[in-house]
Amino acid sequence: MTEQEAEKRLVIVDGSNVAHSSERERAVLDNIRVVCEKLVQEGYVPIVVVDAALRHQIDHKEKYEEMVENGTIHQAPAGTDADYFILSFARELEASVVSNDRFKDRQQAFPEARERAIRYMIVNGEVVFERRTHRR
Repeated sequence: MTEQEAEKRLVIVDGSNVAHSSERERAVLDNIRVVCEKLVQEGYVPIVVVDAALRHQIDHKEKYEEMVENGTIHQAPAGTDADYFILSFARELEASVVSNDRFKDRQQAFPEARERAIRYMIVNGEVVFERRTHRR
């Protein structure tokens, strides 16, 4: 795969959205892992971006901090909106975004957000993606 092809396969993962997708009390770090593993299996290069508040909500805090330190997870600065960074990186890198967030509050600044979205479900550790090819 050429460098240009690899860049086209980049996908931004809304890590906070993914971590909170379970019906559990705390955000689940393993959700991020299984989504990224599935993306890699499908030939994508995931870039995980989270909001700073996730560090206080996540179930495995030590492992989370380790992933932030080693660059596996990119944490938006405290007091900033991670959605802005997610959508800005997606635009800059011409990447899709894995998230179930509809980014309605960002529609004006990022009208292409809906087309970039890859929706997902996690059931029993299995991930299924939905790629929209047209507006609904």
